[in-house]
Amino acid sequence: MNNKDRLPGINPVLLGIILLSLAAGVVLYGHLPERVPIHWNIYGEVDGYGGRFMGAFGLPLVTLGLYLLMVVVPRIDPKKKNYAKFTGAYSAFMAVFVLFMLALHGAVLLYAFGYKVDVGLIAPLGLGLMFMVMGNYLTRVRHNFFFGIKTPWTLASERVWRKTHRVGGILFVAAGLLSVASVFVSPTIRFIIVIGSAIGVSVISMVYSYLVFRKIEGE
Repeated sequence: MNNKDRLPGINPVLLGIILLSLAAGVVLYGHLPERVPIHWNIYGEVDGYGGRFMGAFGLPLVTLGLYLLMVVVPRIDPKKKNYAKFTGAYSAFMAVFVLFMLALHGAVLLYAFGYKVDVGLIAPLGLGLMFMVMGNYLTRVRHNFFFGIKTPWTLASERVWRKTHRVGGILFVAAGLLSVASVFVSPTIRFIIVIGSAIGVSVISMVYSYLVFRKIEGE
């Protein structure tokens, strides 16, 4: 089988990084405090705690589970052959997702040991990077049922899918840039920008796909 025809699979490097994060949890488990910070408010203040197990293994286990799910999804999608046409885009998104999740895990561990990591900055930077990667590759994503901008109208028409993903790619990159730039403003404004950008991309993409569908149906 030609490499271009292969479905996205397990990346040994990414899997190794996830396993290393689990190993770090094993090594540090006995040194963690009884209550580990696991949630922060928009001002970067801790407002939620978990036990040692949650702090040491929670995020790596969630990351591992979601990563393996993303590997399985292309193999159960009725349009699985299309994934081979955008393996690079799909793999890039998996990579940035895993790295973002494990960066959060690193922040949790550092905070637990007394290092005041500003999670309020890490989150918008990580989300912004994911948005930009998603937007950059979105035009390459082919018709499928799991990955991309999925509305009733994009799923009903490959033509609507292509047009919506071209516009969506621009929107995601713009949202990513706004999220990254938000680190220079106050936490409240930052929260509004990040959440507003995500909602805005979703709403505009949905409305646009509907309008394109209506236009095509009327031709």
